[in-house]
Amino acid sequence: MPTHGEEIKRVTSHTLQRMKQQGEKISMLTAYDFSMAKIFDDAGIDVLLVGDSASNVMAGHETTLPITLDQMIYHAQSVVRAINRCLVVVDLPFGSYQGNSKEALNTSIRIMKETGAHAIKLEGGEEVTDSIKRIISAGVPVMGHLGLTPQSIYKFGTYAVRAKEEEEAEVLVHNAHALQTAGCFALVLEKIPATLGKRVAAELKIPVIGIGAGMHVDGQVLVMHDMLGITKDFSPRFLRRYLNLYDEIKGATERYIKDVKSNDFPNEQEQY
Repeated sequence: MPTHGEEIKRVTSHTLQRMKQQGEKISMLTAYDFSMAKIFDDAGIDVLLVGDSASNVMAGHETTLPITLDQMIYHAQSVVRAINRCLVVVDLPFGSYQGNSKEALNTSIRIMKETGAHAIKLEGGEEVTDSIKRIISAGVPVMGHLGLTPQSIYKFGTYAVRAKEEEEAEVLVHNAHALQTAGCFALVLEKIPATLGKRVAAELKIPVIGIGAGMHVDGQVLVMHDMLGITKDFSPRFLRRYLNLYDEIKGATERYIKDVKSNDFPNEQEQY
């Protein structure tokens, strides 16, 4: 495995496995469009997730449920066109795989054929292992997702931390092993106690990527808009904002409006 800063031609599921074995943390962000994906890939991100969070941050929905398969494919196509190095994973949208392994397979094949992405991600534990096995049998790599699973928000009724009680924690650990056995190449753990995240990462052979799962997992993922400070009304404990783009972009827009109104823009040098 090259050291940080050396050129990696392509990040694959095999690359992530080696990173876990060698103790190198995996960096992952969401992306939904060409321009941002190109910046992230040039920066050296390991994994880009075309998340169904596009439903929230790109389309303005309250939950991830409304986004369609066609919309996910559109976003994934845009991201894949931008990248040279990183692994691109695409979320299966709500309703496109639950309860029907044949539909799950057809959805996955459509995403892979029409987008050029490298893997899919789906939410759930033991109840989706039939779908996972069927998808993998067709040659499509699968990333799992446990803990807070946003597509099940109405079942949970809250975005609170999951698996704080021992019973739910044991179910999560059982499901994590079930996903590994089914053939998942990696697992996302969302909003669970750090001690549980540490346990799952230690017990599993596959990489475990956390979002609010503590520091002892094999990598971290954040939603692009949260990390860059484009969103302002979402501040969970696990979020670190690396920029405050909301205020930066708003300020730049206000200066542009002012310059247009005052006839300062364009000036003599900015016209033909």
